[in-house]
Amino acid sequence: MRTRFTRFLVCFGLTLLFFGTAAHAQEFQKDSISKWDINYGGKGIYFTAPDNAFSLHIQSRLQFRFATPSDNDPVTFNDFNDGENSVFKINRARLKVGGHAYKPWLKYYWEYELGRGNLLDFRVMIERWKWLNIKIGQWKIEYTRERRISSGAQQLVDRSILNRSFTVDRQQGVELYGRLEGRGAADVSYWAAVLTGAGRAATDNDDKNLMYFGRLQWNLLGDVLGFGGTSDLEIHQKPEALIAFSAVTNRSPFTRFSSSGGGFLTDFEQQEPGQYRINQGNIETAFVYKGFSWQSEVHHKEILDKLNGGRTQLRGYYAQAGYFAHQAISWWPKQLEVATRYANFNPDIDQPITLDEVSLAFNWFFNGHRNKLTAEVSSFDYENADNTLENELRFRLQWDISF
Repeated sequence: MRTRFTRFLVCFGLTLLFFGTAAHAQEFQKDSISKWDINYGGKGIYFTAPDNAFSLHIQSRLQFRFATPSDNDPVTFNDFNDGENSVFKINRARLKVGGHAYKPWLKYYWEYELGRGNLLDFRVMIERWKWLNIKIGQWKIEYTRERRISSGAQQLVDRSILNRSFTVDRQQGVELYGRLEGRGAADVSYWAAVLTGAGRAATDNDDKNLMYFGRLQWNLLGDVLGFGGTSDLEIHQKPEALIAFSAVTNRSPFTRFSSSGGGFLTDFEQQEPGQYRINQGNIETAFVYKGFSWQSEVHHKEILDKLNGGRTQLRGYYAQAGYFAHQAISWWPKQLEVATRYANFNPDIDQPITLDEVSLAFNWFFNGHRNKLTAEVSSFDYENADNTLENELRFRLQWDISF
C-alpha cells in the first residue's frame, strides 16, 4: 500500500512539474533566445548568454580508418604470426560538450564515445587565476604529452607503441594546476593530483590506496607549448619549447590503463585488490619553430607484485618530428606535412626483449586538425630472448573530421 501511495506522489509531483514548466515556457519572451550569441569556431557551435554568464559549445568528431594487414600494434612475439586481417572501420565517433556556467572561470566539459557507449570525460574546472586552478571529475591525466593530446591532433595515425604500457589514461579525482609565470626562462607549469587510481568509469576503489600524480614543466623559452596538437600549424616565427618531468605512484589490481578502464599487461593476468604497486616516471621534450615540430618521451615503469613477490621494470622511449616543407621547398604544398617517429620498448629490462617501431606519415590538412587526411607506413621489429627476429609492415589511411 505504501509503495502504491509513494508512486502516486511521484507521478503527481512530476505532473505538477510538467505543467508548471509548460506555463513558464509560455511566459518566456519569444525573442529571448535571439539575444544569445550563436557562432561557429574551433570547438564547434558556440552559444553564449547576453551577459556571458553562461556558454555552451558542441562538437562532433568522426575518424575513418583503413589498415592492412591489421590495425593493432604488436605486443608479443606471437602477434606477428596472427595472419592478415585488413580492416576499414569508424575508429572513433565522439560528441564533445563544454563551456562555462555562472562565471567565465567556472568551466565544464564532457566527452562521449558514441560507437562504444563510453562516457570518457566529465569534469569541472575553476580557472580564475593563472597560478592556481582546480579540476574535479574524470579526464586524461597530463602524465604524457603523447597521450594527453587528442587522437585527432596527432601527427601520425595514432600514438606510439609505448602508449599501451605507460599511459595513465583517464582517472577520477581532483587536481591543482597552474602556471608560475616569470621573466624569460623563469616560467614553469605544474600539475598535482590525487586520484582513485582505478581507471575510467570506476565507481569505487579496491582498497584504501589512492593514485598520486605530479608533473613539472619548464617553459624554457618563456611561452607555453600546450596540449593542443603536435604539428606546427601556426608556423611559429618565435620558437617554443618545453622540458617536463612526470611521476605516478599507484596500488591497485591493474598494471595498465586505457580508455576502457583498468587492465593488465602480458604476464600480469592475475588481478587481486591492491596486488600491484606501480611507480613510473617520464621525461619529455617538445619544440616548434617555422613549420618544424619535435617531441620525445623517455619512460621507466616499476611493477611490484605485493601478493606473490617480484619486481618487473619496463623501459621505452620515442622521438618524433614533423615538418611543413614548403618553408624550405617552394613547390611543396602548404597543406602537406611529413612526419616520422622511432619508438623502442623493453617490457622487462632483465630480459633481452625489444620491440621497435619506425613510422613515416604524410598529413594533408584541409582545415587544420579539424579536417585532415593521414597516410602512414610503419615497420615493427621484435627480438625475443632467443635472438629470434620478426618483422611486420603496416599501412594505414585515416580521415579525421570534426564539425
